[in-house]
Amino acid sequence: MRIAVLGAGSWGTTLSDLLARKGQDVCLWAYEADVVEAINTSHLNPVFLPNSPLAPSLRAVGDAAEAVNGASMIVSVAPSHVLRSVLRRVQDVVPHGTIVVSATKGLEADTLALMSDVIAAELPQARLAVISGPSFAREVYEGRPTAVVASSADPAVAEAVQGAFATPRFRVYSNADVVGVELGGALKNVIAIAAGVLDGLDLGNNARAALLTRGLAEITRLGVAHGADPLTFAGLAGMGDLILTATGDLSRNRQLGMALAKGETYEAYRARHRTVAEGANASMAATALGQQLGVELPIAAEVAAILFEGQSPAEAIRNLMERTLKAEQWR
Repeated sequence: MRIAVLGAGSWGTTLSDLLARKGQDVCLWAYEADVVEAINTSHLNPVFLPNSPLAPSLRAVGDAAEAVNGASMIVSVAPSHVLRSVLRRVQDVVPHGTIVVSATKGLEADTLALMSDVIAAELPQARLAVISGPSFAREVYEGRPTAVVASSADPAVAEAVQGAFATPRFRVYSNADVVGVELGGALKNVIAIAAGVLDGLDLGNNARAALLTRGLAEITRLGVAHGADPLTFAGLAGMGDLILTATGDLSRNRQLGMALAKGETYEAYRARHRTVAEGANASMAATALGQQLGVELPIAAEVAAILFEGQSPAEAIRNLMERTLKAEQWR
């Protein structure tokens, strides 16, 4: 199968390598010219996946339209804030019926749209799927056992994605709840920032357990209001991804939270990191989406206040702990 991957960050590079090692014909688009050159000349991506030899058959290009031309499947891994502009580069060369798989976990800041909504708007001729779940790029690259979910409203598309990605070390389940899978993947990053704050302040296991539990309830509330199946959030794209991202040392979002707890500003943190912590923008977008849907998201709101309004982590924790007492269930 000819597969194009848009985005050569750690996750895009890892998925490209996985697919190429399965024998797929993979072309990876990278924005950075030095990444394109390194992949093609030394089979390495030293910027986003250092010290990781890539499949010799994997090739990279700097032209997105060239990457997708002739591909029967496109995997979109561009960061949420540039996804729409990337897709507009390829609109005219994507044939009707092409499967486009979103592997980006985020919300579009201006429109509050899911990544599948952005793809549907810019590539209406495509058949859509989403792949998500607890999956650190480094561990997938190393062949450590991983399970994810491929979601599509069209069962045939979900099955095609399963077949394209599945290996003995990368298990892919199917799911029809695209909204739930996407919201779970986007909002767990927000909760992971909060978890990093707790760990950075050394507030203990009790606090982390409470945060993950209430964070999952918050994600589920928003998801149900958006039309998702609540059971999705008990699965890989919900609870599974939340646990991994909020507790794992490889989590960029958790690392951001720990830096915030130590007094670093988001602007300073962002200036010294080339990789994107999707939870930052998602905290603002999720809070706005919650207001739009009439859903209270106290954790997301406090994370956004720390990131963008200069609120101290200590004040955010106090705000959450001193909220009006209420029942655990939301209905």
